[in-house]
Amino acid sequence: MSQEKIFEYFKVAVELVKEAGKIVKEAKNFEVERKEEVWDLVTVYDKKVEDILIEKLKEKYPAHDFIGEEETYDKGHLAELTDKPTWIIDPIDGTANFVRKLPMSCISVGLTIQKDLVLGIVLNPFLDQLFTAIKGNGAYLNEKRIFTRKVNRIEQTNYNYELSLARAEKYRDLYLYRLSKIIAKAEGIRSLGSAALGLCYVACGQTDVYQCDGLSPWDAAAGVVIVREAGGFVCDTSEQRLGLEFDVMKPNFMAAPNENVAKEYLKLLKEADEERISKQK
Repeated sequence: MSQEKIFEYFKVAVELVKEAGKIVKEAKNFEVERKEEVWDLVTVYDKKVEDILIEKLKEKYPAHDFIGEEETYDKGHLAELTDKPTWIIDPIDGTANFVRKLPMSCISVGLTIQKDLVLGIVLNPFLDQLFTAIKGNGAYLNEKRIFTRKVNRIEQTNYNYELSLARAEKYRDLYLYRLSKIIAKAEGIRSLGSAALGLCYVACGQTDVYQCDGLSPWDAAAGVVIVREAGGFVCDTSEQRLGLEFDVMKPNFMAAPNENVAKEYLKLLKEADEERISKQK
């Protein structure tokens, strides 16, 4: 796939995301539904935005595949990632923030080609923040180049840990044991409620590390491209693949400003996992 073609895809998608952002920003008087998990909310705007993005991208690129949050929920299963150009879409990431009018939610659109993440677009319409990246061409916030923060010691870092997912019983001990190690070392802890923005704020240096286990492809696809292009490092944090390469279809991950900081935190996570497993025996 030529860079010229990827830039074309990018330009088309950015304009559609901006159009969708206007709809989200003007949202009012809507009902809120819950999915299977108590924290997993959905509104008519989640569905409306996803329908708009997929419909218009399909019109332009009928041979492309799509993996969208609401589409996946309606079908009851996650589509397989193929080598075809595949748009991975979260219409509103941070819906719980969105329904409370907390301006920490966004539209997230990523694209894979031959299963490789090649572009990411994340728009927070409430704070007028447009994060973008094309593989090999840097990361940008409102068209200005951004970079991760230059830190080398974990004591200098703020750690954004998505603690809401600890409500799920299968993740609770994992999160709490790891948090006990992290909180003793990090400069500060954050939990912002949006995976895509959590990744973008690492990319622009507003936070230093973002971690979450138990997410879905649409939560991370766009943001991971942006972090990497800003100079950051992303790796797997699942017990079985701790420290290995990020897998967009099984996104348990940590995003850090650089590999050295990531390795220091991975040591803490490993200690926490070993302690938890020993106590469960």
